Amino acid sequence: MCLQLTVEAMREFTCYLALQERCTGTIQKYRRDLEKLRRFAGEEITDKATLIAFKEHLIGQGYADVSINSFLAAVNQYLKYMGCYEWQLRFLKIQRQTFRSAEKELTTREYQRLVEAARQQGDKRLALLVQTVAATGIRISELRGITVEAARRGQAQIRMKGKTRQILLPRALCNKLLSYCEKKRIHTGQIFITRTGRPIDRSNIWRMLKKLALTAKVKAKKVFPHNLRHLFAVTYYKRYKDVVRLADILGHSSIDTTRIYTARSGSEQQRQIEELRLIC
Repeated sequence: MCLQLTVEAMREFTCYLALQERCTGTIQKYRRDLEKLRRFAGEEITDKATLIAFKEHLIGQGYADVSINSFLAAVNQYLKYMGCYEWQLRFLKIQRQTFRSAEKELTTREYQRLVEAARQQGDKRLALLVQTVAATGIRISELRGITVEAARRGQAQIRMKGKTRQILLPRALCNKLLSYCEKKRIHTGQIFITRTGRPIDRSNIWRMLKKLALTAKVKAKKVFPHNLRHLFAVTYYKRYKDVVRLADILGHSSIDTTRIYTARSGSEQQRQIEELRLIC
């Protein structure tokens, strides 16, 4: 058996994923991950040992276990596509963390500083984008659902991963969105667009947020798109303690996915442990 990793083979794989209606972000990620495997192993793999060596290479490179499993998911999907079922790799076993890392925890105050910094530098679009994600918990890839029509209705229809769900938009957010659209003469369709009318690219949003973090004096490792969604989820759960409803809002198929947002902060769990006073 020989696993082909040629450019043509990977192109056909991405076409297959598109026909399976995988989202663009997933397809691009799988392609990037397979490119990493190709750089490591070449265009032909003749045994599973090479794939295991790639897995060990990722571990040795210091990637987080979650990131390694993400790489392995792409490889295993490609192996299935190529019919190499017996070559599939085992994922790393990860015990669910019982507390959130303070190093990456974006606080409400830091979030407010980001919004204010964007306003001060005159970037109303970025300030509004940050608020939209934080106030609704949507993914960056779901920003396409934030349209003029949605702002008028107070409700957005989000299509993602083969599912459609309705997201309620806070009234204050709708007012800000419509005011922005009026000034920018955006009368219909998506709100977060470039000067040429195209949706803002995910990589551009990432770069803008990193630059904004510097201006706002917030640690860069805390400022990335998903952390705004994380802020929404943590804030919602603290207030309502309803993980089932939160899973629906976030568009999770399993509550187990949502449970990561219900973990206490590291400092809070540390305080609780200290209060046990079990050191004599």
